[in-house]
Amino acid sequence: MTNPNDGGGVTQGVGYDRRLGTFDATMVVVGAIIGGGIFLNPAIVAQRVGTAGAVLAAWALGGAIAVVGALSFAELGARLPRAGGGYVYLRDAFGPLPAFLYGWTQLLVINTGGVAAVAIIFASYTADLAGAGQAWVKPLAVGAIVLLSAVNVAGVRFGSWVQNAFTLLKLGALALLVGAGVWLWAHGGVHPAGAGAGDTAPGPLVLAMGTALVPVLFAYGGWQHANNIAEEIRDPERRLPLALMVGVAIVVVVYVSANAAYLSALGSGGLARSTAPAAAALRAVAGQRGGEIIDVGVACSTFGILNVFIMATPRIYQAMAADGSFFASVARLSPRTRTPVVGIWIQMVWAVVLAASGTYGKLLDWVVFGDWIFFGAIVATVFVYRTRDRRALREPSAGEAPDGTAAGAARVGGSAPRFRAPAYPLLPGLFVAAACFVVYSSVVSNPRNAVYGTLLIGAGVPVFLGWRRRAHT
Repeated sequence: MTNPNDGGGVTQGVGYDRRLGTFDATMVVVGAIIGGGIFLNPAIVAQRVGTAGAVLAAWALGGAIAVVGALSFAELGARLPRAGGGYVYLRDAFGPLPAFLYGWTQLLVINTGGVAAVAIIFASYTADLAGAGQAWVKPLAVGAIVLLSAVNVAGVRFGSWVQNAFTLLKLGALALLVGAGVWLWAHGGVHPAGAGAGDTAPGPLVLAMGTALVPVLFAYGGWQHANNIAEEIRDPERRLPLALMVGVAIVVVVYVSANAAYLSALGSGGLARSTAPAAAALRAVAGQRGGEIIDVGVACSTFGILNVFIMATPRIYQAMAADGSFFASVARLSPRTRTPVVGIWIQMVWAVVLAASGTYGKLLDWVVFGDWIFFGAIVATVFVYRTRDRRALREPSAGEAPDGTAAGAARVGGSAPRFRAPAYPLLPGLFVAAACFVVYSSVVSNPRNAVYGTLLIGAGVPVFLGWRRRAHT
């Protein structure tokens, strides 16, 4: 049986397999962030801010916000290194309903819809590279989802091998892109910043920067997946914070450097008009072959992030089931592979349905703002834990921690975790404010989608109440 209060995870006699080291966890962080955003979103950012300096400033500012968020997740991971990550923090800080709605939204749309969308992008690039027709896109997408689900059912070690390989490949592709920008700059092929149509800000810089941050921050999202697999990392209290810090730092350097390469090759006006800036930048150096190389890079990048989505998020469903809020079979780990097999298969089936039917796009449009609601709420749990720390110092006999474990009791009950986010409460407060801004901007830009998304998320309330009644009968 499963202890419903253990924070995610252990069926009697079967626990998660602690096989991942610092490098593996870092590759999860990097691979979960770098997807298609860096290949597509820079054009949107350039359209919104206009000048080359503002483009680089937007990506640097977004990187700083990502670092702040990762610092908070690093502290949370050090406090409660439990499978399920954000679900566990929300449950312990704000109660079971917000945590369930987070897991519900991940399963219904955010993660499964993301899996379907990324699989379609991967299949589109792969089919194009292979010279296959569009008829092959959906079968390739479905095949990728099924293949990676099977790999991750076989064990976290196998999923990690795939992740490491494809993250290194995508970093290699981006290194070529950055190298192309350096070569152009060194050989005088740089487009002057300020030359060409579109090189002036389309409005007041502050407002333009604010709107540009929305696609930037979406491109930086994803580091939270490492927290979902915390129980499979060796010495997670030390290694998880290190992986988050190193991984996010790598991404910030890569993203700012990639945008500098785009500007070197295209200028800010050309970047704003480009539909495929990475391909255009490499074609400027290596001709058509350069475009093909970056297409391979996009395919590798999307395949790698697809693997992260499939590997990490079923740990949330397993934690939900361990709490009695989902099918009991999802709470059980395979005695052989020590993975949440049923959760992976359920996720696979629904993602395949979304990919094959093409319905994922509308669903994602509806709830994408919800992802940042939960993002901000998870970071806000830092305030709850710090308040408990202070209370425990005043009342040493405060009692057991909400996760029901002695280790958790020590951490929440006054003993500081091995990592604490600096500049508290300023930095987590700034991240929560940034998350609120992204949500506000998404709602204002499309209020109808926000209404539909709110209804979709709210539909989880009666589902939660039904599961709770079932668990207590």
